[in-house]
Amino acid sequence: MLDVNTWPWWAVLGYVVIDLSVRVFAVIVVPRNRRPTAAMAWLLAIFFIPVLGILLFLLIGNPRLPRLRRRKQERINHYIAETASNLRLGTLRPDPPEWFPPLVTMSQSMGALPLSGDNSAHLISDYQTSLDTMAEAIRGAQDYVHVEFYILQSDSSTDNFFRAMEETAARGVPVRVLLDYWANRWKPKYRETIRRLERMGADWHLMLPVQPLRGRIQRPDLRNHRKLLVIDGTVGFLGSQNITDSSYNLPKNIRLGLHWVDLMVRVDGPVVASLNAVFLSDFYAETDSVPEGIDITRIETGRGDLDCQIVPSGPGFEVENNLRLFLGLLYAAQDRVMIVSPYFVPDEALLAAVTSAVDRGVQVELFVSEQGDQAMVYHAQRSYYEALLRAGVRIWMYPKPYILHTKSLTIDDQVAVIGSSNMDMRSFGLNMEVSMLVRGEEFVDEMRVVEDDYRALSRELTLEEWMQQPLRSTVLDNLARLTSALQ
Repeated sequence: MLDVNTWPWWAVLGYVVIDLSVRVFAVIVVPRNRRPTAAMAWLLAIFFIPVLGILLFLLIGNPRLPRLRRRKQERINHYIAETASNLRLGTLRPDPPEWFPPLVTMSQSMGALPLSGDNSAHLISDYQTSLDTMAEAIRGAQDYVHVEFYILQSDSSTDNFFRAMEETAARGVPVRVLLDYWANRWKPKYRETIRRLERMGADWHLMLPVQPLRGRIQRPDLRNHRKLLVIDGTVGFLGSQNITDSSYNLPKNIRLGLHWVDLMVRVDGPVVASLNAVFLSDFYAETDSVPEGIDITRIETGRGDLDCQIVPSGPGFEVENNLRLFLGLLYAAQDRVMIVSPYFVPDEALLAAVTSAVDRGVQVELFVSEQGDQAMVYHAQRSYYEALLRAGVRIWMYPKPYILHTKSLTIDDQVAVIGSSNMDMRSFGLNMEVSMLVRGEEFVDEMRVVEDDYRALSRELTLEEWMQQPLRSTVLDNLARLTSALQ
């Protein structure tokens, strides 16, 4: 500890001036365009541990993408809006709920794609079946294959997926691949995966790389968390699953026997063009180029009658698109709400939306994992259980050694959201995510079957049980909750 009593007067004065200047500067700079809880957390860190607090703020204090990337996103949004205004995006279902069209308009104004009709969407809840179904779709490609996943690993579980890409590329069909930099660069199977992509001739790129020597610098904990696949602009997949073994090939997971449980959805119809636009925007952001011969105005009628809207979100947008969509849906709910999220760390607005739904007489159920894979997020999530249980939310704990990784929200019996977005502050502010809003009872019925399966395997957490938690767990939960606000 510094003993200022031994310092000469001028050194003490200089220290006081610098310390006061830093605090005043922090009060001016930190709260700007930041939610109050995050601003307060940063100010406390800077005031009480100034050296570490300042270093952390300089490193991860800016939740936005670099200005150049944001400008690219603005150009992309403008192009999509202009293009979509001249397209016929299928026939929409009649008689939507009164609240539904304004919600769609809000999402589109924030950067989402247009609502389209005449779509088909079907769930795939088995992990290996999902990988193999995507592989077979890739084998049917005639024009191109667009692969974008947060984690992409060549292993025994994904070998069929990679062989499908290899066979398709060997026929001369372009295979374009995007994978997140930090999620893959130092993980198992990375070098093997890259060598395999190189050998097949895939046009692959890392997303959000931090490569200072190449002039690519941004906040290092930003992630492109999207999971999507598009074949020929006619068939698409999106959801929560990465292209990796269900253990993620991590020694710790293998030692504990952990396996991930996920949900993917296969789509066809006009919504595939919207999903393709998300891939192309990310491809353009990383390469400054757009592949030739891709026509996103080519609209194919699907085999179903669902209304679908693709909602991308992330630090490239001005607001938190996914959070506002979730809030709008929660406040619109009249009967029941089913939330499945492996990482449920709500901000004040989301917590109020969930608990006020219960106050209106809406049945609200939350599905989470009994065991966590990320200690800080796991404990931060647990810190909200008491408030949720007291409000009347039913919490279902999916059993060990499985991590329930599905991200979905169903409202009443007519609307659902599925995609890559968790309900936590990282997914709202730091991750690039993609979600799909779906209107149609037949799709919600499929979601209900999956939710019923999750419920049958889970146990319900009661308030009585929760209040018996040991003090050390409560302390850890509350500390993690405080750090979750640092954005």
